[in-house]
Amino acid sequence: MKTNTKPQHYRNLYVGLNSVVPTLNGETRQYINFDNAASTPSFLSVKNSIDNFLNYYSSVHRGTGFKSLLSTHFYEDARKTVLEFLGANEDEHTCIFGKNTTEAINKLASRFPYTKQRNIVLTTLMEHHSNDLPWRKSANIIHVNLTPEGKLDEKAFAEHMEKYGESIALVAITGASNVTGYINDIHKLAEKTHRIGAHIFMDAAQLAPHRKINMLPLDDPKHLDYVAISAHKMYAPFGTGALVGRRDTFEKGQPDLVGGGTIDLVTENSVTWASPPEKEEAGSPNVIGAIALAASIHQLQKIGMDKVAEHEAILTKYLLNHLNELEGISIYGDTNPENSPKRLGVVPFNIEGISHFKVAAILGYEFGIGVRNGCFCAHPYLLYLLGLSEEETNAIRKRMLNGDRANMPGLIRISFGLYNTTDEIDALIYSIKEIQKGNFKGDYLQNKRTGEFYPRDWKVDYKKYFSY
Repeated sequence: MKTNTKPQHYRNLYVGLNSVVPTLNGETRQYINFDNAASTPSFLSVKNSIDNFLNYYSSVHRGTGFKSLLSTHFYEDARKTVLEFLGANEDEHTCIFGKNTTEAINKLASRFPYTKQRNIVLTTLMEHHSNDLPWRKSANIIHVNLTPEGKLDEKAFAEHMEKYGESIALVAITGASNVTGYINDIHKLAEKTHRIGAHIFMDAAQLAPHRKINMLPLDDPKHLDYVAISAHKMYAPFGTGALVGRRDTFEKGQPDLVGGGTIDLVTENSVTWASPPEKEEAGSPNVIGAIALAASIHQLQKIGMDKVAEHEAILTKYLLNHLNELEGISIYGDTNPENSPKRLGVVPFNIEGISHFKVAAILGYEFGIGVRNGCFCAHPYLLYLLGLSEEETNAIRKRMLNGDRANMPGLIRISFGLYNTTDEIDALIYSIKEIQKGNFKGDYLQNKRTGEFYPRDWKVDYKKYFSY
């Protein structure tokens, strides 16, 4: 993908980007958010859609009033929007709404049709905990190793395929890493998975806001069987996620959560379950969340996912060029700016001689820059990237169990959204240089239990900025 030298500006599409925040010197600064891999701000179009919809908001399904009918219509239309966005179709796939990607993966782990012969889930060391821990509860899990720079070792993946063969039920892998931004060749992996008769699941929480996804028809050897996404990472922070998967999987068996909405008929002694997706959505659903997700998808499609990718590649290249020029900076993952179009705008780094906890605190308290630090819910991956031995890892674990996280390993993560600019990156680079020089004002204390730093005597009245 070719990129221009200057990114377009999409800031007018968002809510809250001009918000000012207090800093340690008593002044205010316009907030800079580089924590988009965790959650994103709202599209203005999403906010407007929700504001308009609230005039007609009502219960969905089986209500006979106009507002209920309208709410049901758009709730179900939101499913179609998600299916279309992911290249799925209603005949073969179903869209199940829930809280987020984590809940979606837990649902799939509970509902997946393992057999005595096929009971292995193959995953990798680069996964978010949400695409690791649920499988540990429901199946035998095997992790594929990584290359020295932290990419999936495709040779090791092929060897595992050959070794375990028909014992593999499912391959569960991220579309893109929330730590390094690496993008996996998911359709290539899917083809290898289907050759041995297994299914493949893609955790698309990170990938979906940044790249076009096509699940493909089930008769295509490269198709994806299951995909999960989260609205709060897609500029729709109203709390929902979606699991899109094979309809035939969810037509069988009992739902993992039962109650209202999951049944066709209940007698004193019998239950007839509804068809998916209703069967899998116990209780009153998050209608607002589904509407918000659909609205965000419409906005992303209007912009064009190619344009999204191009914008973020420019930012990533710009950041890497500047970070590479600084002394005392360790970047993890791919450090080559020219590879920016092939990855996401997620860049983890450390500053030599300064705790990642402290750097993140100074950026926030003194420069009004929001980043994330730590292990990003991917502890095995971080330990691998940092090159820590088993002995060192055990020592860290022992300290943490004793309530001491002061020296917990971790990184500082910069993650881009569509609205970020090169001017904001310039502000970040300036701030890093100031931190390296020791030009920060705060007298910072550390909470050993959490590892976090905070400036002595810092006080702020949050009610000045928001109240109920």
